[in-house]
Amino acid sequence: MKICFACSSGGHLAHLHMLQPFWQDKERFWVTFDKEDARSILENERLIPCYFPTNRSLKALLINSVLAWKVLRKERPDVIISSGAAVSVPFFYIGKLFGIKTVYIEIFDRIDKPTLSGRLVYPVADRFIVQWEEMKKVYPKAINLGSIF
Repeated sequence: MKICFACSSGGHLAHLHMLQPFWQDKERFWVTFDKEDARSILENERLIPCYFPTNRSLKALLINSVLAWKVLRKERPDVIISSGAAVSVPFFYIGKLFGIKTVYIEIFDRIDKPTLSGRLVYPVADRFIVQWEEMKKVYPKAINLGSIF
């Protein structure tokens, strides 16, 4: 199995990195911001930098959409996994065009309100995971796996 992890650096990246027991024996690459925290956490991992800042930026969406097209066409991962934020959106939608499975993990600190990225990828996510039962009211198709912390 080949995994593409697409996320912002900081907490989103730390969140996915905590899943190491799941991904450590799988082929993988990471798409995130080329920032010191990401380079440090992913020191021995394959990192593909994406454009930032992404917060509500049409320019970032367009640039990262082109990146997603190029990366996904070349790499052909089996699954894209993300916990947000904005970089997940072009990777999920373009990934669907290539028939790639998608898994979104809504961040831990959202107990009863959705994130913008979560709302945007929910319609195309093959699996949508929440960490609080209350979030199933927001995302009815979600699977509550509890805290990954």
